[in-house]
Amino acid sequence: MSAIQLLTKAIQYDVAGRKLESLKLYEDGCGELLKLCKAETNPEKKKHFQTKLVEYLAQAEKIKKTIQNWGSRGEIKDKIHIAEGATNYGYDRIFGKYLTEDVEEILIEEPYIKEHYQLMNLVMFCELAVSNCRNLKCIKVTTNKDPSPRSEQVKSFESLTESLLKHNVCLYVDLVDTLHDRQVLLNTGYIIKIGRGLNYFKPNSSKVALGAFNFNFRECRETNVDVLYFPENYKTTK
Repeated sequence: MSAIQLLTKAIQYDVAGRKLESLKLYEDGCGELLKLCKAETNPEKKKHFQTKLVEYLAQAEKIKKTIQNWGSRGEIKDKIHIAEGATNYGYDRIFGKYLTEDVEEILIEEPYIKEHYQLMNLVMFCELAVSNCRNLKCIKVTTNKDPSPRSEQVKSFESLTESLLKHNVCLYVDLVDTLHDRQVLLNTGYIIKIGRGLNYFKPNSSKVALGAFNFNFRECRETNVDVLYFPENYKTTK
């Protein structure tokens, strides 16, 4: 899409409260606008592009700060302690009641999504989200970049992006270097923080055993789950 198409859509999504999507569109649109600005030889047009670029970058930064604040506050609504070796703690039990039709955007901050089992845990979470959240529009994943030259991380995310698009859900992935936080943030104001992130399941004892597909049968590693709610997060998306 052109700069004007991207930025027009960014504004529309911003007004509609779809913050994750609007931020991505602002960033892409500003990138295209910067190219136009550099190539423009007409002084008046160049000045106009520069003025609009500053305006859109400022709005993108404002949205970015809003999203960053989503996980910084909140009232504790529930606490769960998962004991070592406990079962019946699949994602449906931890996340299910919060993944409702009101959820339109999900932000996942998970440092380690590079090994096959970690990627499959993400897929399993996405399956639950798409099944439960009929109005889901966007999932953003922030995770550490795998430095291995043989990494399948990028290819795997591309495959998951294509799969989610078939269900009209956009996936944005931000690969960083120093992420430590583990949390799932919903645009409805709920923040689910798990000590071990999405990867709290133990390996199954056998490939042919209960727990191969239904993770409620899987043993878990000990961890704590805190569920917080900050209604202002919901207001910023409306």
